[in-house]
Amino acid sequence: MINQKYIPVLRFPEFSSDFAEKKLGDITKINQGLQIPISERFLEPVENSYFYITNEFIKAGSLKKFYIKNPTDSVLCVEDDILMTRTGNTGQIVTGVNGAFHNNFFKIKYSGEIHKWFLFYFLKLPNTQKVIMQYAGTSTIPDLNHSDFYRISIKLPSLPEQQKIASFLTSVDTKLTQLKQKKNLLEQYKKGVIQKIFSQEIRFKDDEGKEFPEWEKKTLAEVGQTYNGLTGKTKENFGQGKPYIQYKQIFDDSKIDISRFEYVEIGENESHNQVRFGDVFFTVSSETPDEIGTASVLLDHVDELYLNSFCFGYRPNSFEILSPFFARYLFRSEGFRNDIIKLAQGSTRYNMSKVQLMKLTISLPSGSEQTKISNFLSSLDDKINHCSTQIEKTEQWKKGLLQQMFV
Repeated sequence: MINQKYIPVLRFPEFSSDFAEKKLGDITKINQGLQIPISERFLEPVENSYFYITNEFIKAGSLKKFYIKNPTDSVLCVEDDILMTRTGNTGQIVTGVNGAFHNNFFKIKYSGEIHKWFLFYFLKLPNTQKVIMQYAGTSTIPDLNHSDFYRISIKLPSLPEQQKIASFLTSVDTKLTQLKQKKNLLEQYKKGVIQKIFSQEIRFKDDEGKEFPEWEKKTLAEVGQTYNGLTGKTKENFGQGKPYIQYKQIFDDSKIDISRFEYVEIGENESHNQVRFGDVFFTVSSETPDEIGTASVLLDHVDELYLNSFCFGYRPNSFEILSPFFARYLFRSEGFRNDIIKLAQGSTRYNMSKVQLMKLTISLPSGSEQTKISNFLSSLDDKINHCSTQIEKTEQWKKGLLQQMFV
């Protein structure tokens, strides 16, 4: 019988030997965590306490922390250890953290045959994650046991090649982290500057360095008019026909993404409002009051386009009074959002009255200052979108590397 050769598609030129097949049970040892009752957890560190690593720790943006006293040595981990969730969201990997870990985790100790970061990236491979989930089962709460973890197969190159692969992938992750930090800083800066612009703490000047006129207060009813979306449609009417703006297109961005239209049949004798360039769209219903009345603006010219029935349109009387490019930022500004949230009505689902919305007052700069403001904020959006594109391309590149550098 001929032995199977394991050779990756992509590798560094100084390496040529086959990868060796091992079971994780040959090169790792796992410990299971400790279940501590909520009554014995602390929200602040106390004497002889340790940070308690729970599923809360792996939730994005979570600031909640727990501490426990006098855990056993077997459930303590240091930065060199690898933690992996074994129940629920099985297969999520955590490293670089000190503390005591919950029963939902395995602590993975590894032998000198495998480099920590090579093992880390192997465990995160889509194929490895697929095997983990198969072994964890399909019950309501998947649960991976020790023996199934140990029988997972891994193909190992020499330790120097592992180190080089791990170092290269770590540098890619560092680049991703830097891009994400840059995007986050730009978003935070944009948020802060928008607050200052719409509170008029920051004012622009004209091309000759002169101050623009004072902002004028107007009600929405004075500035434009509303119209309704589609009516009388059933689910059989959707999927083909004319393009229409979906609820989610409005909710997701201050500018309508015209690549995401869905389609609806429009009969020859039917009369529905068509949307135009510069129209503003508001959602009228949401699950939380904070999301009521989310607005988006159409900044492209589309010949024939309609609007979802769960939204309504708002058409400015004049672009000289309200520029569409300025409106996309005005209607998502903190001050306007605070005013609109007060209109939310309901208990389990919240709705908003168009009549009440039209009574809201907005402060408008001159048309020339609106252009200055929208151009400045649009340039920030371009930088943020560029970062997003770089992140997406780098993540796709990394995905390809993982597929080709591992067997």
